[in-house]
Amino acid sequence: MLFHSNQPGRYKAVFFDLDGTLVDTAPDLAYSLNLCLERHGRATLAFERIRPQVSHGTDALLQTGFQLTPSDPSYADLRAQLLALYQANLSRASRLFEGMEALLLQLERRAIPWGLITNKPAFLTESLAADLGLDRRALCILSGDSLPQCKPHPEPIRHACRLAGVRPAEAIYVGDAERDIQAARAAGSLSLAAAWGYLGENDRIQDWQADAIIQTPLEILHWLD
Repeated sequence: MLFHSNQPGRYKAVFFDLDGTLVDTAPDLAYSLNLCLERHGRATLAFERIRPQVSHGTDALLQTGFQLTPSDPSYADLRAQLLALYQANLSRASRLFEGMEALLLQLERRAIPWGLITNKPAFLTESLAADLGLDRRALCILSGDSLPQCKPHPEPIRHACRLAGVRPAEAIYVGDAERDIQAARAAGSLSLAAAWGYLGENDRIQDWQADAIIQTPLEILHWLD
């Protein structure tokens, strides 16, 4: 655990990014991308090549699989195909990361509200949360299209804090991408970088200026004791 800030006990709510932080969704996204590649007569990719792209959304997946950018004429159609395949395989293998269930139980026993703030579209986020039983437990589930702004804008975190009845300075936000840390810092919340997430070889987590880099979910309890 690398600390840049150490103020245990002052935090009253915890919010999580989804892909690569709360839930390990990479197996299903990789499976869906490879199905899409097969349908277009392309070679499938190794899971290890796809995994680091998952936190960066469909743009990164289509760039990795098809070398496409949003400006390409076929991008919109392929994006729709990929999302349809993913929706059909949304919770085939996706599970909470190791240690996350134990953390959530601790938060719930202490009556500390927790929620989900992601850039994933709501039609996918809400279905996945329901499949995993998270919709009945989370204080809030904010998707990339729930508000006019999405991360790295701080408004989703600020909005979640209003729902929880806490000030942003009393909240923790945990994520595995630089935009997560940027959003938390801009909101005035404690930013924790999840080292178990979908980090690629070019992701320099130590340069994100997170308040701390954590290796396991249960380390979050340090700020709540």
